Amino acid sequence: MKKILHIAPWIGVLGILLVPVFIHNPYYLHLVETILIYAILLFGLDIVVGYTGQVSLGHAGLFGIGSYTTGVLLLKFGLPFYLTIPASILLTAGFGALLALPALRVTGPYLAMVTLAFGTIIQILINEMSFLTEGPMGIKVAKPVFLGAKLTETGHYYFVALMMLLAMLCVHRILKSYLGRAFQALRDSPIASDCMGVSVYRYKVLAFVISAALAGLAGSLYAYSEEYISPNTYNFELTILFLLAVIMGGRKSRTGSLLGALIVVMLPSLLADIELFRKIASGAACLGVIFSIVAFFHTRAALRGMLVPVIALIGMALFAYRLESITDWRLTIFGLMTLFVVYYLQDGIVGFSMNITGSRARHVTSHTGAMESHSAVQFHGNQTGRNILNADQIVMQFGGLKALNRVDLLIEKGTVHGLIGPNGSGKSTMMNVLTGIYLPTDGKVTYGGALISGKTPSAIALSGIARTFQNVQLFGEMTATENILVGLHHTFGSSLWDILVASRSDRLYEVAARQRAASILRFVGLDDLADEEARNLPYGKQRLLEIGRALALNPGLLLLDEPAAGLTAPDIKELTQIIKKIKESGVTIILIEHHMDVVMSVCDIVTVLDFGQKIAEGSPAEIQQDARVIEAYLGGSQKDSADEKTAVGGKC
Repeated sequence: MKKILHIAPWIGVLGILLVPVFIHNPYYLHLVETILIYAILLFGLDIVVGYTGQVSLGHAGLFGIGSYTTGVLLLKFGLPFYLTIPASILLTAGFGALLALPALRVTGPYLAMVTLAFGTIIQILINEMSFLTEGPMGIKVAKPVFLGAKLTETGHYYFVALMMLLAMLCVHRILKSYLGRAFQALRDSPIASDCMGVSVYRYKVLAFVISAALAGLAGSLYAYSEEYISPNTYNFELTILFLLAVIMGGRKSRTGSLLGALIVVMLPSLLADIELFRKIASGAACLGVIFSIVAFFHTRAALRGMLVPVIALIGMALFAYRLESITDWRLTIFGLMTLFVVYYLQDGIVGFSMNITGSRARHVTSHTGAMESHSAVQFHGNQTGRNILNADQIVMQFGGLKALNRVDLLIEKGTVHGLIGPNGSGKSTMMNVLTGIYLPTDGKVTYGGALISGKTPSAIALSGIARTFQNVQLFGEMTATENILVGLHHTFGSSLWDILVASRSDRLYEVAARQRAASILRFVGLDDLADEEARNLPYGKQRLLEIGRALALNPGLLLLDEPAAGLTAPDIKELTQIIKKIKESGVTIILIEHHMDVVMSVCDIVTVLDFGQKIAEGSPAEIQQDARVIEAYLGGSQKDSADEKTAVGGKC
């Protein structure tokens, strides 16, 4: 199986190059050419939809910008293809950056509406700017001239195929690099990404720019391929087809993009011929039955999940043979197919096939190499002085409620500083203020003598402050190693060009980062789970992985937000030992925790909050006996009984 997976891409490349050998009809050759052009755009759209998790309905507009840039430059200035194509890519990439601006402020259906409006505006402008675009009349585009000769249909096919293969190679290298991990991290948890030094602002813009550049390339090639472009081509229906193609083929897969392009190009033609539709419906039903049989031998659960879709496919086949004309039913059938794919094939055809056959997306395994020991969590930076962090008179107000009211927090270097209090006392709010998620209403925070309040979470993370979250924020579809590599994102110094050409420096950065990741995983006891997806790890191991990912920032200060929450007794014991190891490695820790046994065993000093105010501070033993703390937890008059002290210990 591994050998087949290894040679499959080469078989695909050979098949694409041999198409003109077996297909001589210009019409069918043109159809395959259109599939390859659409695939280029879908490679880019998949970066936005599949990796960053943004729903964009503006790619038909970007496609149109690429086409019309080529058409206008050819019509008005007579520029050759080796100038029009780069110009189309650059101009469309610029519009991609413009399209990214709303993506930084809105998400989900709101982003879809904004990008849809963008695509609609572009179509209107193309139609109305007749002085430049010839308006509804459209623009005639001649095939490129290469070495003094106009390319034939076959020659242009090979040119498009070459561009598609280059685009696929570039996208593959980008998505397998630290940039691809950053894009995927944005999809799973934007907040965690920011707190790992991966700027949501920067990488959302970069994802849109790369995606738009590919749309520009596709649009330029499309103009040369069709030899005529008009505004009506780049309409709402086309953008829906592009989005459907990514979903149907399978996100996060170049094969899925090619398959999706094949479907959306061929589907209108397939639904126009009743006899052809009957054959397709029958074939789909047969494939469904075959897959269900495979699923039966693989797992009975998979068979139960396939029961409804298989019945639906058989029903569609029977319905097809009762139809006399498909013309009146085309839109209905198309809509039902769309709903079927979205509901039952959420991972697309490629993902569905992998699930049924038991194959999974291959992850690059971690390189062990020369291992480091505890050096993976050495002290960060060169801060001087005794105190590493000072939060001075912090006020955090939400409307009329003060979640923090003039709170001071002074963290000594090399200590474990506990931050405890009843639920709603302001602990997590303070954590969010320290890491830049909240901008304090008043007061300031300094780290290593430098002011950090007001900086972005990614800037604060890169200054040496790392954190975990009360609710685990891992990148679920990435392996344990890849999660750590996101934390090591700041160690990569290679440029986009280095990635595209697979430079030696980029490879060295990757190898060094994977060695570091292996060392950190061993430090937190997860080296045997390095290649397991984070979502498949037991909850206790997920907590440790989140700590390891934070340590990848090589922080001077580590903020742990209730790391023992939900853990079993053995897991808590393991966690306690790791916290002590981290302290021994020179990292200062702020620990929010409700388990007093953990606080008592690891903390040097404890600060207690209640209703947003600091009510006590001292050693764990002093805090446990403090009357104000007991009152805050028990909510009544205080008694010096051992039972009440034990009760406080249980609630803290």
